[in-house]
This record gives sequence, structure tokens and C-alpha cells, in this order.
Amino acid sequence: MLPLAFKLEGADCLVLGAGNVGAYKARQLLDAGARVHVISTEVLGVLPEGLASLRVRPYQRGDLAGYALVVSATADGPVNDQVVAEARERRVWLNVVDDLERSTFYFMALVRRGEVCVAVSTEGASPALAQELRDRVATVVPASAAGAAVALRAERRRLHDAGETTEGRDWRGLVRRLLDGEGV
Repeated sequence: MLPLAFKLEGADCLVLGAGNVGAYKARQLLDAGARVHVISTEVLGVLPEGLASLRVRPYQRGDLAGYALVVSATADGPVNDQVVAEARERRVWLNVVDDLERSTFYFMALVRRGEVCVAVSTEGASPALAQELRDRVATVVPASAAGAAVALRAERRRLHDAGETTEGRDWRGLVRRLLDGEGV
């Protein structure tokens, strides 16, 4: 496994299934800026506002066309078999909820402080363990991390605009000052 952060801003993503898990995954994708589409035979969970589309019907072959990423939260083995086959053919990133072997990506437990995001993964072995570790990590990530990220982005942009490189600079002192609430 290689943890990566995908820029999903404006990317079309599909969630199959609208139970509690499907609704939660849709919310996570929306929070990442994705355009989220949902297809489900019925709506059992509370879907978040802001969905790009909701189609209340069964999955059909061809539904994955045009999506960057798909989550299958159907709890229906035969449907998941079809979804996995189509995702492989189309080379679409796929998360089959509770089926690690057939997923090509996993969701991580996240701690967010503005633009700072710390992710914890157990490679799907135990979401409960990942959540507990996330909660422990959250206690050491200061609220000031959000402002520090904004200030550091601005400082890096200022250097680039001046034609200077950001490589080889000792950023640690500035990072510590910002996290401690001091200015640039």
C-alpha cells in the first residue's frame, strides 16, 4: 500500500448504495470537493446535501463510465461481483465496502485542521483501530496547524514569485514558530 492524497475537487465520483455506510462515504467525498453521484435501489441512510445526482434504481452495467472513483456500498455480493468486473475493465479506482481483497483503495481515518490532514490506515485490517489511533493523533495536532499551513503556503509562493527556490531551506524553525502561535 502507498498512501496518497487525491485531489478530488470537481471529480465525478460514484457511490453505489444509500444506506448509512453509503451516505457516510458520500459525505467524505463531498468534503473532499468531489461531485458525488449516488445510485441505489432504495435510500435507507440520510444522504448529505449537495449530491450531483441521485438515481433510485439498481446498478446496471455501464454505470461506472466516466467516474474517477467508485464506492460500492451495496452489501449485495452478486452486484459487487459485477461492479468489480466493470471497475477492472474501466480501470476505475474502487472501494468495495468490507471487501479488502477486491478494493483498489481504502478510506483512511482523518484528522483535519484546515489544510492539514493527517491520515491513519490499517490497510483495511481494522477500521476501529484506525479510528482509535486517529483520535489519539488528534490530541497532538494543534489547532494552530491550520493557520501555519496557510502562512507556509504564502511564504513558499512569495519565494517562488521572487524567483527563489524553496529547496534546501531550513523550514523547521519557521514551522515551530507558527505552531507556537508566532508570526512569519
